[in-house]
Amino acid sequence: RALLARLGGAAACTAPVLILGPTGTGKELFARALHYCGPRAEGAFAAVNCGALPDALLESELFGHRRGAFTDARADRAGHVAEAEDGTLFLDEVDALSPHAQAALLRFLQSGEYRPLGAEGVSRSNARIVAACNADLRARVAEGRFREDLYWRLSVLTLAAPPLAQRGDDVTLLARHFLAEAAAAHGLPARRFTAAALAAMRAHDWPG
Repeated sequence: RALLARLGGAAACTAPVLILGPTGTGKELFARALHYCGPRAEGAFAAVNCGALPDALLESELFGHRRGAFTDARADRAGHVAEAEDGTLFLDEVDALSPHAQAALLRFLQSGEYRPLGAEGVSRSNARIVAACNADLRARVAEGRFREDLYWRLSVLTLAAPPLAQRGDDVTLLARHFLAEAAAAHGLPARRFTAAALAAMRAHDWPG
């Protein structure tokens, strides 16, 4: 509830937001809430999983390219930064960015300008940046694995998504919801958890 209360204020502005929390805490859902509950709701929500793209492709995915910029560039292609004009660019697993990609993202955050691969001039985008990370990004900075200047650019606003084990009796509410949903989907009569089953679920730390 505390996080949801902060979300409304964060959605109303355009400052970059860094969402922290373990895997499975719904960081992308919070990013979508920031987008769709704010003034940019009519714009695009473009999501990029930084950990799933090789470094060679990441800059093209973000900033686009011109035909002939590299071997397989058979046509011009707009990147996610252009797609998110007047909208939101969500960078998941931002800690996975290579040093080169971090430098390119920092340049964009500083000026709003970027250069598609193979282009002669620069382009501009007002895309709002929302990044997410399940690692301790400040520790990565201290270890020299993440740029400190980029960290401060991304974390103008920071939201921490708590893991299920820290959310009180939410596990009981969720378990009952999913049990009823599963029973309905399979045409089974309504079922109930035993007290022992609920106690076991409350004691579990639910990794992932």
